[in-house]
Parts: sequence; structure tokens; C-alpha cells
Amino acid sequence: MAEPTKFRLTMGDQVHVFVRSGFEQAAWNYPRLQNMGFCYLMIPAIRRLYPDQTDQAAAAQRHLELFNTMPYMQSLITGVTLAMEEDHANGKPVTDAEIKSVKVAMMGSLAGVADPVWWGIWRPLLSAFAATLVFSGFGIVGPLTFFIGWNVVRLSFRWLTQRWGYRRGISAVTGLQSETLRRLTEGASIVGLFVMGAIVPRWTRLQLAPSFHLPGGVTKRLQAMLDQLLPGVLPLGLTLLAVWLLRHRVRPLWLFVGVFVLGIGGYWIGLFR
Repeated sequence: MAEPTKFRLTMGDQVHVFVRSGFEQAAWNYPRLQNMGFCYLMIPAIRRLYPDQTDQAAAAQRHLELFNTMPYMQSLITGVTLAMEEDHANGKPVTDAEIKSVKVAMMGSLAGVADPVWWGIWRPLLSAFAATLVFSGFGIVGPLTFFIGWNVVRLSFRWLTQRWGYRRGISAVTGLQSETLRRLTEGASIVGLFVMGAIVPRWTRLQLAPSFHLPGGVTKRLQAMLDQLLPGVLPLGLTLLAVWLLRHRVRPLWLFVGVFVLGIGGYWIGLFR
């Protein structure tokens, strides 16, 4: 008895899927969110795995279900889905319902982890570093550092996670159910807080202007005395005040106005310099 035909995705297919993944958000819609984009990026794999048009239509239909996750984490889900579709095409016990269930299970957990890491840690850190380069006189190097650094990390991460998900297949879901993701998120948050704490006094400038005249003709500046005792305490205090106000639902626009008024008013009365 002849062996059944084996269908396997080539590296070219996976690259094609990866390139298409950059357009996932282009067809975002309210009824099913990212479903059309996900179906679009799966088309090269569907064509490779299912020669019959009826099977192709069925595969496309199951990827038109509601789908929504953090876009950069979509690549890991794509890799796992590619592996499951490959098993399904080769007659292994992988059903339509299982493919849909795995996608739903992964998209929520990955989005919850990725949002604080990408938007809450990596982007602010890279932005602050790029701004520091500009303030230090490096000019266009700052924006270029942000643009190149962001896209190199983003694209490398997406490709590597897609490949890892494809190689691991359904077993990748087991790793997502462990404590690894939670610990990774906590560790990244701690590192981010340390780095941001170091950047705050360099990026936020707030200096007191008053000085004291001591006997013997000696003049002491209040800012110099404060720097000897608690360096960077004023920028840190201003940052913590802004965080506290944000947590109490003060709009960012009013924070900008408040800082502007504080700076101009403090300079006018001789409090800041």
C-alpha cells in the first residue's frame, strides 16, 4: 500500500507568511478584529498544504473566526498554527476545533504579557535613550537609534517566535501555561524600573535658584547643597508626583500645562533656574 502524500511547509512558505504578517492590521474590523489579516497571512501555507480547493476554502474559513492579540505576539501563534495545519493536512489527529481552541487560548495570555513588556518597558526605555542622545548633542543619531533599534528587535522577535512556534507545535502551549511568562514579565518590569530610575535625573531637569550668603563672604547655592545630600531628588519627586496624578485620573494634557506653568512661574519668582 502506497504511503499517503506528505505535505510540508518550505522555508520559502514560512518567509512568505512572515512578510504577510506585517499587514495583519490592515484589514482590522470591529466584528472580528484581526481575523481577515490572520487569514491573509495563512494563505501561502494553506495553498501548500491543501491542493484541493474545497480543503483550501475550509482552512480559510476556520481562520476567519474572531482573532485579536498584541500584533508582535501574533507570530508565535502563527508558528503554532502552521504546525497544527501541517499535521492536519497529513492526516494526524488534529481537528478544526483544536486549531481554533489553541488560537483562542494563546491570543489572550500572550496579549496580557506582551503589552506591558513592549509598550510599558521596551518602548519607553528606547525612547528615553534616544532622547538622551539628542540632548547630549548627537542630533539625528537619537531618532535613528530609536527607528533602527525598535525595528531590528521587533522583526527579529517576530521571526524567531514564528520559527520556534512552528518547531514546537502544540507543545508550545504547555510552556505558556507555566510560571515562565509571569516570571519573565516581572523580571522585565524590575529591570525597566531600574533603568528608568537611572534615566529620570538625567532626562528631567529641575534646579533650585536660591543661594545663601554665609559669614566671610562665602556663598552657598541651595541646589549644590541638595545635590550633596540627595542627588536627583527633585527630578525624582516631580516624576513620582506625575505618576501619582496619572493614577488619580488627571489627564496628561493637564500635567503638561501644570509643568509648563510650574517652570515659567518658578523661574519668574526666582525659585528655579
